[in-house]
Amino acid sequence: MRPQDQSAPRVAYVMSRFPKITETFILYEILELERAGLAVEICPLLREPATVVHPEAARMVPRVQFRPFLSGAIVASLGRRFIRSPGRLLGAIAEALWYTRKSRNFFVGAIGILPKTVHMAETLESLGVDHVHAHFASHPALAALIIHRLTGIPFSFTAHGSDIHVDQTMFDRKLAASAFAVTVCAYNVDFLAERFGPWVRDRLTVLHCGTDTDVFSPGDDGDEAQPVPEPQAVDRPFSILCVGALRDVKGHRYLIEACGLLRDAGVSLRCDLVGEGPLKAELERQIAKAHLQDQVRLLGPLPREAVRDAMRAADTVVLPSIMARRGDREGIPVCLMEAMACGRPVVSSRQSGIVELVEDGVEGLLCPAGDAPALAAALSRLASDPDLRRRLGLAARDKVQRQFDLRRNALALSEYLRAQVAATRAAPRPAARHAPPLVAGRPVEGANG
Repeated sequence: MRPQDQSAPRVAYVMSRFPKITETFILYEILELERAGLAVEICPLLREPATVVHPEAARMVPRVQFRPFLSGAIVASLGRRFIRSPGRLLGAIAEALWYTRKSRNFFVGAIGILPKTVHMAETLESLGVDHVHAHFASHPALAALIIHRLTGIPFSFTAHGSDIHVDQTMFDRKLAASAFAVTVCAYNVDFLAERFGPWVRDRLTVLHCGTDTDVFSPGDDGDEAQPVPEPQAVDRPFSILCVGALRDVKGHRYLIEACGLLRDAGVSLRCDLVGEGPLKAELERQIAKAHLQDQVRLLGPLPREAVRDAMRAADTVVLPSIMARRGDREGIPVCLMEAMACGRPVVSSRQSGIVELVEDGVEGLLCPAGDAPALAAALSRLASDPDLRRRLGLAARDKVQRQFDLRRNALALSEYLRAQVAATRAAPRPAARHAPPLVAGRPVEGANG
């Protein structure tokens, strides 16, 4: 429920799309912030035409501020802003276009979101929003920066994975102008510091995303003493679950190849892939070519509770992530947190932020990325050793409860936001201004306002 207290900190959340089933961590973070007493306006850049929508997202839809790319209201906002502060408007437009001009993706996206972002700025200003927080360092953070330039409303953002690994266009300017910025893993800090210099380490804070450890738990009765199933019956196949969008970065093809190796080695198995995406047809062909139709199933997208139930029923949850051709890679996958919260041993790749969530041999097993034989060996080890599955599952649940709990980590973010809002309210808002300069990739002193 949204806070009724008019004195509550008012925060606008900007994200790429809503409601997007693969970005439910944003949805549940918003719900936790509201439970902590913040008033949140939801401002997606696009409305996602989803076929499966979580009930909580469906209930939020009526209050979400969806906007077209262009409308009469948007044109009117542009006109009013130009009459009132032409320098700010033209400066924000010039900054967005000039600093994205070398990246086709960012440049086209900037052109697309500029008009609606000007309208968004006017709306948020009229609502008395204290702060803007963007999820993803790409176009959402650009929109937050534009709003800041036009209105002076402070902003922050969360950097995840592919939003920074593939294309870092304008990241340094967004970071320099932000009130604060967080990222989901220490790997990202190292990556960005190597790209932009050590000053990044002073501006970025690691704040893990989290999962609801009450919802994602070992069983309906909340009994954590039995976090993994009893040793499987001889007539029951070893159950493997993979949850993730059907995109190359998730590495599904290596899991399918590993399943073929296991079958050929005489392991009875069932592997379910949950998710949708552009590689569906390609993966179906791979399954058919390997004659794995009896072992591997594509289930499509599932709602949250169905995913949780599938995790509870699985012997192991696998995410064979890779670095894709463009450089896409994981931050820390939420689906692994969810599986671990359910007390399941996980198998994944030894890369990026995954190693911060899973210690090999402690909470799960890690393999070299893109190595199907190594993946098959890890799965074979789990299939033949129920005691190992039990030990890993216990440690996995404990790790997530300590370090990746949604409420605990959302509360930490809420404290950052509260502190920023308190500081903003304690002093007159500084006038919006043109872009601060950068010198040799570093922010000029005092340039983060």
